[in-house]
Amino acid sequence: MELFEKKFYESMSSKVALLNRITYYIVNRKGKQMRPMFVFLTAKLLNNGQVNERTYRGASVIELIHTATLVHDDVVDDSNKRRGFFSVNALWKNKIAVLVGDYLLSKGLLLSIDNGDFDLLKIISVAVREMSEGELLQIEKARRLDITEEVYYDIIRQKTATLIAACCSLGACSVKPDSTDVETFRKFGELIGMAFQIKDDLFDYGEERIGKPTGIDIKEQKMTLPLIFVLNKCYKAEKKWLINSIKNHNKDKKRVKEVIAFVKENGGLEYAVKKMLAYKEEALALLATYPDSEYRSSLELMVNYVVDRKK
Repeated sequence: MELFEKKFYESMSSKVALLNRITYYIVNRKGKQMRPMFVFLTAKLLNNGQVNERTYRGASVIELIHTATLVHDDVVDDSNKRRGFFSVNALWKNKIAVLVGDYLLSKGLLLSIDNGDFDLLKIISVAVREMSEGELLQIEKARRLDITEEVYYDIIRQKTATLIAACCSLGACSVKPDSTDVETFRKFGELIGMAFQIKDDLFDYGEERIGKPTGIDIKEQKMTLPLIFVLNKCYKAEKKWLINSIKNHNKDKKRVKEVIAFVKENGGLEYAVKKMLAYKEEALALLATYPDSEYRSSLELMVNYVVDRKK
């Protein structure tokens, strides 16, 4: 990971001093770095513990493009904080943030093109397309609040799971191009991503502080699994009250608390936990088809971490 961080920072470098200041700020406020870890562990599992330059480039491309989407997301959401630090748009304004996001995206694409990694580039480009579609699908559906469980799974598959799926398939493709493992690990990453997003949805109903306040999804009219489950099973009058609360009273703290309590009382959280654990078990079952190794154990630990994490 240390060598990766060095290569990652180098891959961002520019002749523009302002850009270098901003990318330095971004690199020093990194998160859990789960995505590059998935790339490396998948490659090591399939290649007797060895990674190559393509693996490093794959991890850098993922991180460049993921960082670009986060910088743009903060502009779209008008968010001033990211992981407890000021966001790029808060410090340098929206125009610069959008341009920095574009720059990181192009650096990611060029890193693949300059090295002829077109197979890796295809994996990441599909992921970016799906992430955009997932976000737009969510916005489209939020206006009507008539979202079904199936549509919800489509949204999170594209919005969140597709990037983790890309990490795992990139790791596989960097060491075993054209093998069936590339698709197997894409599926593995997708399952983890689904569990990851459901866990995020559950935080919205939690008591503890996790960097985002409780009830924020309701305030933003985001339809999450606990809420969808309860909406689809409650009485007509209750459904009307819920939809009215989300549509017209989502800024009312007392009303948001009542919605959270209603979802909890009607089994919304238990249902979401059950679905999340089913995705986790499916991911672990896929891993179990590979020989036991320290890399498989590490991936199993990461799968468990996704559902057990506290933030």
